[in-house]
Amino acid sequence: MRNRLIALALGACIFLGLYGQAAAAGQKIIIYTSMKESLIGGIVDGFKKKNPGIAVDYQSAGAGKLMAKIAAERESGKILADIIWTSEVPDFYNMKKEGLLASYTSPVFKEVLNPFDDFDGHFTAARLGTLGIAINTKLVKTPPAQWADLFKPEYKGAFGVADPALSGTAYMSVALLEKQFGWGFFEKLRDNKARIGKGSGQVVDDTASGELSASLAVDYITNDKISKGAPLALIYPPELLLAPSPVAIFKSSSNLDAAKLFVDYLLSKEAQTLIAAEGTLSVRTDVQNKPEHKLPPAADALKRAIKIDYLQMMASKETLIKKFTDTLTK
Repeated sequence: MRNRLIALALGACIFLGLYGQAAAAGQKIIIYTSMKESLIGGIVDGFKKKNPGIAVDYQSAGAGKLMAKIAAERESGKILADIIWTSEVPDFYNMKKEGLLASYTSPVFKEVLNPFDDFDGHFTAARLGTLGIAINTKLVKTPPAQWADLFKPEYKGAFGVADPALSGTAYMSVALLEKQFGWGFFEKLRDNKARIGKGSGQVVDDTASGELSASLAVDYITNDKISKGAPLALIYPPELLLAPSPVAIFKSSSNLDAAKLFVDYLLSKEAQTLIAAEGTLSVRTDVQNKPEHKLPPAADALKRAIKIDYLQMMASKETLIKKFTDTLTK
């Protein structure tokens, strides 16, 4: 009897999967994403191999540019994209609030880590980005063990943070550090003459070149530089900065069946293995990090992550960015 029930359940799953593929055949999905070309291209190729009847187009750009494009399309009467996948969590709360997102809980969801306590299906984390302290290994002989080590004399005038007005990831990291340590953390950085850089990539480049000794750095950017021979190491203090990358389907999509299949694939082990290969964390515990990236296990990172109210972070963005800029430029 038990075996018969298992067989029936498996048969139902196969039927539903085939039904979803059949319903989506002939559809075309458009994806807006801030993921870099090497990542989204590989994922789209893998999806199309499994779903040859579905056409896929995508646009890869900064989250700010994509949100401006979406705003312009709304003015014109229709959002052209079916799917949005970026690392700007507050944007997803905004879009949900404005009624732009469809609610969809993938059957794969039970297999992944969820960083959102208020998850309701409107968006799902598809990557767990981390930020740590990138150091120039030629200049820093004793790596920092905690965030407070950045106040030491060896980092005076030599620690950089990307401008949170230009980088959403930098803004999230500033908000997380303020939540954990209070504003005094940034006042001490100012007293140690910390510098504001431009983008997240630029501060890592400046660290690699030796213009900076260390910087607040995104995992995949730093690991990419390390793989190319840059004298860098990425250090994670106990209080972890976690930046989830949500994926969502627009409610206005006329290709919902195909869009749902893409979300399912994105959360699958195959696609998540591609994500991990880029030097950042998968949302799956059965996907292993590359040893050379020295990333914490995903489940451990989630436990160590500084918790924050994303709605509050969204509401205080302009005020916090101005206060940060005023503090560090005094």
